[in-house]
Amino acid sequence: MGEAQREHFRAILRAWKRELMEEVDRTVHHMKDEAANFPDPNDRATQESEFSLELRTRDRERKLIKKIDEALATVESGDYGYCESCGVEIGVRRLEARPTATLCIDCKTLDEIREKQMGG
Repeated sequence: MGEAQREHFRAILRAWKRELMEEVDRTVHHMKDEAANFPDPNDRATQESEFSLELRTRDRERKLIKKIDEALATVESGDYGYCESCGVEIGVRRLEARPTATLCIDCKTLDEIREKQMGG
């Protein structure tokens, strides 16, 4: 992968992280602004349910931010775009679709098959 491609993916990953961080800030402000002590138990339950859903979403995004940081580290180290399992190039099309991919499509497919066999 050439320097131009690395810079392209570096920019994609940084922009994605920035968007997620802005969403986290919006959630914090929203929850502070919207937090109210409703006298009606139904209203209170609805608010708690909405907050719980938002927090689960933010938790998934927090994990994604960690993966983005790991991908950025591999860009810097020169290992970005190579499969962690077999070492072949992942491929630009796959990285465009999933910039945090760490496995080539073949290894990812095998991984998913193993998961299905273990889980069910």
